[in-house]
Amino acid sequence: MRDRVTANLPAISFDQTASFFGVLGFTVKFRDDHWMIMSRGDLEIEFFPHPTLKPNESWFSACVRVADIDALFREWNSLGLPNNGIPRLTNPVDEPSGLRMCALVDCNGSLLRCMSPI
Repeated sequence: MRDRVTANLPAISFDQTASFFGVLGFTVKFRDDHWMIMSRGDLEIEFFPHPTLKPNESWFSACVRVADIDALFREWNSLGLPNNGIPRLTNPVDEPSGLRMCALVDCNGSLLRCMSPI
């Protein structure tokens, strides 16, 4: 087993969250009434129930580091996600930090900063 950290994000509804991330290529690895784990290759996100969360007030976030952000963006962008509102996917930009980054806001209002080295 390799060392790793996984994001823990809120889910207003596990069904809605599983559906949203399923379209993005994630599959449910574990689910009960109190926890859900989804993965896409080496990417893993864990969700906890938060039925009273208002997506437009969410402050939850995570970083998603991948080898090729442009390939991931092209794949997710082909799904027709909007570039404003909730959910949304923003275009990749080069950051002064040396990272190329885009943002995915999920159906719960959580921000996933998706990035790879330039």
